[in-house]
Amino acid sequence: MDPFAGVPRIASLRDVEAIERTPLAARNLPASTYEVLREAAAGHGDAPALTFLLQGDVADAPVRISYREFFARITQAANLFHRLGVRPDAPVAYVLPNLPETHEVIWGGEAAGSVCAVNPLLEPAHIIEILKAVKARVLVTLAPFPGTDLWAKAERIAADVPTLATVLQIDLAQYAQPGWRPGAPTPEHLGAIPVLSYQAERLREPGDRLVSGRAIVAGDIASYFHTGGTTGAPKIAPHTHANEVFMAWLLPALLGTKPGDTFLCGLPLFHVNGVMVTGLGNWVAGAHVLLAGAQGYRSPKLLPGFWNLVERYRVNYFSGVPTVYSSLLDVPLAGADVSSLRYAICGAAPMPPEVFRRFEALTGVKILEGYGLTEGTTASVLNPPAGERRIGAIGLRAPYQQVKVAVIGGDGRIARDAAPGEIGVVVMRGPHVFPGYLNPRDNAGAWAVDDGGARWLNTGDLAKTDADGYLWLAGRAKDLIIRGGHNIDPQLIEEAMCRHPAVAIAAAVGQPDAHAGEVPICFVVLREGASVSEAELLEFGRSHVPERAAAPVRVEIMPAMPVTAVGKIFKPTLRYRAIEKVYGAALAEAGVAAKVAVGHDPSAGTVARVTLADAAQRAMAESALARYTVRFTLD
Repeated sequence: MDPFAGVPRIASLRDVEAIERTPLAARNLPASTYEVLREAAAGHGDAPALTFLLQGDVADAPVRISYREFFARITQAANLFHRLGVRPDAPVAYVLPNLPETHEVIWGGEAAGSVCAVNPLLEPAHIIEILKAVKARVLVTLAPFPGTDLWAKAERIAADVPTLATVLQIDLAQYAQPGWRPGAPTPEHLGAIPVLSYQAERLREPGDRLVSGRAIVAGDIASYFHTGGTTGAPKIAPHTHANEVFMAWLLPALLGTKPGDTFLCGLPLFHVNGVMVTGLGNWVAGAHVLLAGAQGYRSPKLLPGFWNLVERYRVNYFSGVPTVYSSLLDVPLAGADVSSLRYAICGAAPMPPEVFRRFEALTGVKILEGYGLTEGTTASVLNPPAGERRIGAIGLRAPYQQVKVAVIGGDGRIARDAAPGEIGVVVMRGPHVFPGYLNPRDNAGAWAVDDGGARWLNTGDLAKTDADGYLWLAGRAKDLIIRGGHNIDPQLIEEAMCRHPAVAIAAAVGQPDAHAGEVPICFVVLREGASVSEAELLEFGRSHVPERAAAPVRVEIMPAMPVTAVGKIFKPTLRYRAIEKVYGAALAEAGVAAKVAVGHDPSAGTVARVTLADAAQRAMAESALARYTVRFTLD
């Protein structure tokens, strides 16, 4: 049976509403992700579910896995985890790159109990914090292997997680050494915790049934994903099976994915986008996932050979952050046939309009900009595949999801819906929204209640709608810095900088960047009588901020911080100052004489107003600023 029978291609909000005339309950979605995969294996048995390329290189020997084999591996993994004590309240956690085994761990873990995704780039202290919060029972990571540091992290982690009972190793040698066979792990213990070979232990389990006999219900917790990128105190967002099954059904319904289509995955599998958009959502439709490189887009050979890979595997879709598209602009097609590509999907951070236009002109591929968040199980808003894609807009709300722009009062309640063109806060509710953060303290301010008592997720993002229902982001109420799709908590930077003996106050904000969207910078006020240079503070930040991506690229000493009437640092002023500096420098480098003033526009959000000394330089100014995401006007 075609799960998408009767679902129209979305061209406008009317199509979204037409889909919703069939109640979601009438679509008879499976109760669990395990049932999704069981049905996929039954319907597409010998078709390819997954192809893995170790380095993301067209010359790599592909590892192909059929639907039938993939489901058997997942079942074996579930049985292994059950044997090791994984339960809904005692998850298996993984600290892994993008491997076929990573997917086995994810979906096998959800079938056994629950799974916790962990960013491998996190420092051990943050990983420990996450594992302790979820009460992880089993940890899966890489065995010692040249060029990787994950085992070294595991050695530092294990003793500090009291619930951890077993560590499983995945040996990368299987992909590098012909004739490899799983052997004894090295070492065999971390203190009192046994270390086992994942590959060897999985093969001991049956692949035709769940030994546990578990009957999973839709409301059971399936997974835990942490927010905050590579920095900051992580908030842990649980997803139910119902959340993930709904999203897995929705994504191919939106895109029109068909059996045999190929979706390239370069995004990390610790993030919901990689797991859902380039994972489970394709297997619902019988599509094929090309897992391109253990490091995804970080794999050195992936982007330089990207177009050849598209041609060789007839890729139909891929998803990336704006920095990926910006990098691909520098990779010539060189005659590669990319006619198989239907859509390229962009989210996580705003796409600079010039990158959007240049990419489509270079490749002929349609970019679909969208919007979602971990708390919403990935995707909530998307430019319509069969309709008008408005550059700069994030698109229309997805079917069965209530997404709107609201005016929130000082009491945290929804005062009213924002009028078209009026900026408010994006709020949402529906089958995609998570049940709430694991730590109850993190739920303070996360929800807004309307007059009817309905609870809406307060995203903290500012936006407006137009007359046709398209949403346009207008900034962030939250202070997160988004560097190439990675969320950076400014508090971590500020705390590190304030440890310098000369620093009294520190405030970190995002500075526009043509490649990464924005990068972190830090403003500081010195202690009375202290003396230190900005260069010294910059070096201090590089060595004391615990994640490289969060280290400030610039430090500016100020005589005083801008503050509100109640004494809080007023960060918009700092962001405006950063934008003025970057835009002014870009214009000067282009030979354009101009003044830049940044402020808040009631209808457009943050806007840089550029006053030209010579109107004849207008085209030069537009070209100089086109790859930045902050809106600008030229006078």
